[in-house]
Amino acid sequence: MARLLQTLGLHRKELRAWAMYDWANSAFVTTIMGAVLPVYFINVSATTLPEELRTAYWGYTQSVGLVIIAITSPFLGAAADYLGAKKKFLAGFALIGAVGSFLLFFADEGHWFFASVAFIIGNIGFASGNVFYESLLPHVAKPEEIDRVSTAGYAVGYLGGGLLLALHFAWISWPDAFGFADASEATRYAFLSVAIWWLVFTIPILRGVAEPPRKLERREHERMNPLRVGVARVFETFSEIREYRQLFVFLLAFWFYNDGINTIIKMANAYGAELGIGVSHLLGAFLLVQFVGIPATFAYGALAVRIGTKNGIYLALIIYTGISIAGYFMREAWHFWALAAALAFVQGGSQALSRSLFATMVPPSKSSEFFGFYSVSGKFGNVIGPLVFAIVAEWTGGGRHGILALVMFFAIGIVLLSFVDVDKGQRAAVQAERAL
Repeated sequence: MARLLQTLGLHRKELRAWAMYDWANSAFVTTIMGAVLPVYFINVSATTLPEELRTAYWGYTQSVGLVIIAITSPFLGAAADYLGAKKKFLAGFALIGAVGSFLLFFADEGHWFFASVAFIIGNIGFASGNVFYESLLPHVAKPEEIDRVSTAGYAVGYLGGGLLLALHFAWISWPDAFGFADASEATRYAFLSVAIWWLVFTIPILRGVAEPPRKLERREHERMNPLRVGVARVFETFSEIREYRQLFVFLLAFWFYNDGINTIIKMANAYGAELGIGVSHLLGAFLLVQFVGIPATFAYGALAVRIGTKNGIYLALIIYTGISIAGYFMREAWHFWALAAALAFVQGGSQALSRSLFATMVPPSKSSEFFGFYSVSGKFGNVIGPLVFAIVAEWTGGGRHGILALVMFFAIGIVLLSFVDVDKGQRAAVQAERAL
């Protein structure tokens, strides 16, 4: 494994340990968030719901837990910075995510509400844990390494999540060969294996990455209440937002376009199942995204080096807009495969470039706090996107118009991104760090 990670450009031990968390939690993204649970929810857990409402209810499920995450992330991030406890917060939320994945093992036929609650718990663990995982990036990577390390992290996640999903695909396709009674039982054991995988592969980052040094601000002292400090830091950052104007505009752009990206990831298989596309096609196309996504992420990162990080994000958003429009006209299984191939090219690259661009405009000593805002920007988008999709799907009796509605999120994101002056934002981060 160490050699593989070195070939991805992760030459130092701490970089490899950091990237392994992407390997750990990507199992939740691939099997539970993206490929398997949406289909299981539509075809098994939600069988007591009217057929035309199942996709809409899955959209509502995606939105609920993220409201909690969006509200709490900046406060948790600021408290973690004050306490010097990024890794402890990461470990706690990884455990919560694994518990939610474990509970899905008990979600049987007709248990749509239980399945929704279990997913919400897992999603809170996943999204909140990412605040602290991503906040470690500017501490483990040198400024000139951030783009490369961020991209490599996504590639490692694609590989880890894809390998486990491939095993789950085999379980679900040929349950008898693996000792399962049927595909439904195999699916529930897939959820259980995600919990185990997540916990085991969280160990490297906890052991191999040092906790960044704690840095108190001038008005703070050792014995202050962490929650109170977290609230104070968050509101102070809001009051000083003019100092980070470029960062703020980028967050608004990210809020919109990440909304569209994550809604496509989360709703694609539910939408495909609604159209009657077979499970083997849905899981197979998702596997295509995972494995094609590895070289595509690096290729996209190399392209971004030539055309610039910001231009790389522009290109991805144009392609995503095309995917949303084409999704409206999707009828056949091969359409789903074609859109999956297009998605594979831009998904990892766009997310990695967004994360690394944000990291370059963040003062390192306030990384958890600022990545908390980054999480809020993404998570509020995660709330609104699936919610819009669900409402449109419920009003129109299906997801076809819901997928088309995502075009507006990409369009608004492109416009807002055009107002971001990256150089100015990076200079503001350097000046703020020196002043602390």
